[in-house]
Amino acid sequence: MAGISKWYVIHTYSGYENKVKDNIEKVVANRSMEDQILEVKVPTEIVTEIKENGESKEVERKLMPGYVLVKLAVQEVKDELTMSDEAWYVIRNTRGVTGFVGPESKPVPLTEAEVAKLGVEKRVVEVNYNVGDMVNIVDGPLADYSGVVESLDVDKNYVLVRISMFGREIPTEFELNQVELAANN
Repeated sequence: MAGISKWYVIHTYSGYENKVKDNIEKVVANRSMEDQILEVKVPTEIVTEIKENGESKEVERKLMPGYVLVKLAVQEVKDELTMSDEAWYVIRNTRGVTGFVGPESKPVPLTEAEVAKLGVEKRVVEVNYNVGDMVNIVDGPLADYSGVVESLDVDKNYVLVRISMFGREIPTEFELNQVELAANN
């Protein structure tokens, strides 16, 4: 299987997320299924906890307790994306897994927007403009407008552009890929 891959969400017993991830990865390695089950993730974030005595400590916290994300190779059959029976069986019968997330436990892949929002896959956006550069808006409701870059945050995937509209200067936030360097720079 090669070509198309999609992220799916599996429901687990709370507290079993890392065990489920490890068990699936072991089965994938033992059965040589790297071409079917491509990646397994437990979404986490780093947060700073402040104790009563004023000490702060960085802690890794699960974003979605009770859930694990799995990237699977899929095939298009009759206008529907399906995973292999073997991949479904391995995941569904892993200890601690209660099922796939979807109606009637029918696996439904995450949309591209959901994947981006969860930050599961880091998209690399090449930025060829800097603060002070004139840029064109190429996507969204303000497409075809131009403006000057006020600030830029590549890690958070946003750029603040000052656009002249209705005789006023309006600062507007865009995603990095919605803006491109104007030709006259």
